[in-house]
Amino acid sequence: YCRSTVLWNTSITKKNNETKNFYKMSRNSEKDSEISDKFDLIKASLSNFNCNLSLKNNEIEVFMLDKNLLKIVLFLKDNPTTNFDILIDICAVDYPNQDKRFSVIYNFLSTSQNLRIRLKFNVSENQAVDSISSIYSCANWYEREVYDLFGIRFLGHPDLRRILTDYDFSGHPLRKDFPLSGFTQVKYDN
Repeated sequence: YCRSTVLWNTSITKKNNETKNFYKMSRNSEKDSEISDKFDLIKASLSNFNCNLSLKNNEIEVFMLDKNLLKIVLFLKDNPTTNFDILIDICAVDYPNQDKRFSVIYNFLSTSQNLRIRLKFNVSENQAVDSISSIYSCANWYEREVYDLFGIRFLGHPDLRRILTDYDFSGHPLRKDFPLSGFTQVKYDN
């Protein structure tokens, strides 16, 4: 290569990168406006329910304040403008110092809208949650996992039993008050 060829290739590369960045930014702004439009639509539609909506990292987050889980999930799945057809997962977080100890989180995906939504609510230790396994069949396993690891019960679940730990296992291992070594200590002989 001669010096002029290297300089010429460098200038072309810079121009191509600037063009790519421009198109990338314009696509991101279009996607942001689409998500903002969907957010406004969902917020208006869920105004009848007692919940707070927020937009974080281009994902819609719904925080439920009362027991409308089945109605909200049915709306998210069956409404053609949202069409959240896939339940990604169900998880929980333990906050032992709060009155409503557990935060239950549902993550949904709309393949037709290319959009994600997170549905969150808090429950106390002995409070049961409505099962959505009749709406999303994959929720059957996710709810069993949350029951096994946190002890959160699901009303109307067809087969609520342990899935990851043994049937005679006592306790729920992802609770913050579960001892690190378990309830029985294993000792080894020398």
